[in-house]
Amino acid sequence: MKNRILTPEPLTAAAFKPFGDVLETGTAQELRNINYGNTERFHSIASLDLLQGSGAPLVSIFRSKPLARPIALKVMERHPLSSQAFYPLDNHPYMVVVSPAGDFDASKMRAFLAGPKQGVNYARGTWHHYSLALDKICDFMVIDRGGPEKNLDEVYFEGDDIMTINY
Repeated sequence: MKNRILTPEPLTAAAFKPFGDVLETGTAQELRNINYGNTERFHSIASLDLLQGSGAPLVSIFRSKPLARPIALKVMERHPLSSQAFYPLDNHPYMVVVSPAGDFDASKMRAFLAGPKQGVNYARGTWHHYSLALDKICDFMVIDRGGPEKNLDEVYFEGDDIMTINY
């Protein structure tokens, strides 16, 4: 791999489709007026996959610190038994780095700049970097799988293998 630089692209539902779902109002399958017309429900914006084996849905908040720039990536992870959804709770952009499910291939990595009102739902097995806050500590609502089975694989960049985000 040696000294590869990723340039982020805007996060769009079409560009992110191979890796999962973009969580935003524009990706809703249906708009419903509820609560006597006082609330709009942007219905079905993601396909959660959390029940494999003994899995059960978990809702958590992750607090992420920004990494120094340029952002040097050292690890990628995947969850072979479930999807994992992140939605920012702060009004700040953040970075999303992914690679397709299957055997990890650094040459297929992509970086996306997510806006403050965009979340992501990583499909089962999609390789991704942990949440990358950019300018300040940021909180993310996370919906993922809990259960006794191992649901985390990691790969590390070591030695001369360097992956950097040009941002």
